[in-house]
Amino acid sequence: MKYYTIHHHTRYRYSSEVSESTMEVRMQPRTDRQQRCLNFRLEVWPHAQVLSTSDCMQNAIHYFDIPRSHSELLLRAQTLVMVQESDPLPESLGSSEWKELAAVAATGHHWDWLRPSTFARPTSLLADFAEEIGFGQDKDPLTALFNLNERIHATVDYTPLSTAVDSPIDTALQNRRGVCQDFSHIMIALLREVGIPARYISGYVFLDPERKKEKELSGASHAWVEVFLPSTGWIGLDPTNNSVVSDKHIRIAVGRDYADVPPTRGTYKGNARSELTVGVHISETEDEEIPHDLLDNGHITTREIVEAERGTRLRSEQEQQQQ
Repeated sequence: MKYYTIHHHTRYRYSSEVSESTMEVRMQPRTDRQQRCLNFRLEVWPHAQVLSTSDCMQNAIHYFDIPRSHSELLLRAQTLVMVQESDPLPESLGSSEWKELAAVAATGHHWDWLRPSTFARPTSLLADFAEEIGFGQDKDPLTALFNLNERIHATVDYTPLSTAVDSPIDTALQNRRGVCQDFSHIMIALLREVGIPARYISGYVFLDPERKKEKELSGASHAWVEVFLPSTGWIGLDPTNNSVVSDKHIRIAVGRDYADVPPTRGTYKGNARSELTVGVHISETEDEEIPHDLLDNGHITTREIVEAERGTRLRSEQEQQQQ
């Protein structure tokens, strides 16, 4: 069991003053079987009333409106979260698991995780890539997952800023470069094509520094994949790092792909260009440093509030890319 403190700063600067900004934010960690959000605080400048709700996947959403002129927008999110190690996976499963998957697909319960979505959809380049790496020729689905995780990592270079927030998977496949959301979209699209339910996870990953005495490392928001197998349930795989998800992965939101769960999504009113700067700092926290009332009382729950009606004149969507 590990505890992490996360500081996530987001700043939008505008080339000229805008008269209004509206934004929704997905930065609060989930509370589920593997992790527990002990505390979450979101500050907005210029000051605004921050409301909250949740979507159909129980992702926490905070949202606000700034109905006055401003030339920059600053968000500061601070989180304390507890994460447990996942149960170990077997090395392989029986070949009958393919038949079990077909039966699962026939029920329709995982329809959202089997159908193409905005960024995870079949293309001719994806089909060529699947043939190149020999995907789908493994004796059982779990072996196929491990091999696919490794092959995407080995074939596509992780290159920050090599794709845009709205880039299709063909951009990364053609150039063989991308960021974590591209790795995840490629993997999800391939898995759905062979009948394996797969979904997109946004969050953070804590990377151990080279020197063991250090416990802090700056980072960025991250993304990986969760896959459903009848014998194991949902399991997490990180193709960017060629790893199985561990207690270093902190889950924020679950969706079909990035389009469902960007860290920020908003619009502003005005004829201006925006410049986005993002900083994430994650530190491992000892349990004796955590107030006992947080450990005893649990996480801060999300209030069920009807989302405020947005203005019809808002323009120029703002989103931040996961690296």
